[in-house]
Amino acid sequence: MSVLRVRDLRVAIGESSIVRGLDFAVDRGQTLGIVGESGSGKSLTVLAATGLIDAPGRRVTGSSLLRVAPDAAPVELVGASERTLRSVHGDAVGFVFQDPSTSLNPFLPVGRQISESLEAHRGLSRRVAHTRAIALLEAVGIPDPSTRVDAYPHQFSGGQRQRVMIAIALACDPALLVADEPTTALDVTTQAQIIDLVQRLQRDRGTAVVWISHDLGVVGQVADEVLVLRHGEAVEQRPLTDVYAEPRHAYTKELLAARPRIVAAGGPPPAPTAPPLLEVTGLDVRFAVQTPAGRRTVHAVDDVSFTVRRGTTVALVGESGSGKSTIAGALTGLLSPHAGTATLADATGSGVRDALRARRRDRRRIAMVFQDPFASIDPRRTVADAIAEPLRVHRLGGSTAAARAARVRELLELVDLDPAFAERYPHELSGGQRQRVSIARALALEPELVILDEATASLDVSVQARVLALLRRLQVEQGLTYLFIAHDLAIVQQMSHEVVVLRAGKVVEAAPAAELFARPREEYTRQLLAAVPPEGPRVRT
Repeated sequence: MSVLRVRDLRVAIGESSIVRGLDFAVDRGQTLGIVGESGSGKSLTVLAATGLIDAPGRRVTGSSLLRVAPDAAPVELVGASERTLRSVHGDAVGFVFQDPSTSLNPFLPVGRQISESLEAHRGLSRRVAHTRAIALLEAVGIPDPSTRVDAYPHQFSGGQRQRVMIAIALACDPALLVADEPTTALDVTTQAQIIDLVQRLQRDRGTAVVWISHDLGVVGQVADEVLVLRHGEAVEQRPLTDVYAEPRHAYTKELLAARPRIVAAGGPPPAPTAPPLLEVTGLDVRFAVQTPAGRRTVHAVDDVSFTVRRGTTVALVGESGSGKSTIAGALTGLLSPHAGTATLADATGSGVRDALRARRRDRRRIAMVFQDPFASIDPRRTVADAIAEPLRVHRLGGSTAAARAARVRELLELVDLDPAFAERYPHELSGGQRQRVSIARALALEPELVILDEATASLDVSVQARVLALLRRLQVEQGLTYLFIAHDLAIVQQMSHEVVVLRAGKVVEAAPAAELFARPREEYTRQLLAAVPPEGPRVRT
């Protein structure tokens, strides 16, 4: 008996047809993986099927039957009243979304956010619900739950916040759990932990799970059946092992080929010996933070040293909190280090200036591309304005507006975008297009070193593959040097000549990429490698 059975689901917003006649079902204790690129209709499909869609001008037709228990009458969710939906959401259906920072209330302790649904749907007293919240935090692996239950969301790491979201979703023992890209923003070790956690809780509780993702590699570790969507239509819907063994549709084959994975003898060809461009020595960054126990100092980067040679890519890898982005902030002047030097070489190869304390005219030698292009580009300004701003500030690309406009067009063509995109605003672009604009903006500085801080982490795997190919091409054509910050070693292998592994602000291991992937010396490096989703699907027992 299916927990959720959807028939001929159609969603239109205004004149646009978004979801077109989908049929699917998920049974108790099973996981349905819904896969596709951004804009394929994955999230909208599940929101419509569970009665959560709230877009102006929406039209939802078809049927979505939720059966909480085998002996219970099914509840029709399409067209259901607000009262019915309120009784279902948070009780029979739990939700875990991609970004827990936007899902959790920053003004309430996490324990209160867990206990709310218990009081509303189960009628528990506040004291009993609080005790139950502590047990749930313990069940999802939050250390010291009796103390952390009164902490606020900002006092947890990203992986811990996602665990709190899972505790909230499972508080009332729902029949159905919807997990919408729950691991996309997490490092690979935390991602593996979240996947194992959901599967363990599913086995214990018999919950049906709908797991939404753009990555077939992740879905291969969780799903029993896969529904592949493209432009709101199902292009393939079969058991997971069949999809991996014999994908029928070209789009499914493209998604499988694009998923990051570690391969033997993979990565770029060895770089020729080149002089150093950047030498970081003894970098030390500390923050003073206020905690419930009082003020303390966080040692974010502890005596880190490494060298980046011209025309090569050095990767900084590690889990969230390892100090990767803090190093980038120090190199670009966004953070003030406690100690250390970062020497940039001139054209002759001699060290000429400490990049950590460089003036503006020297800082343009280092450019940065951030993880979220929508947050790093002003939404009120056009693409042309965004790219032209560094040209004006540093007096590059000519002294006239016409000359700068011509340079903007050149930069757009360089990153494989039509010059007509110059007049568009960020919200009119896809995620991959916005990231290309960010790359063009960085290249406007004519930098010698480009820092890529998780620059592809938030992109679909197929878009990610195209952006990585673009970066490799630009490195060859423009002679660029990259400092590539990432948590995913499968992507690092594709891009890097040297790898520096960080943990808790310290260097754990540093080696040429080919050597590190073939013979990692440290246990932590081996753990990172083991956390990357394997090429084949997980055999579920």
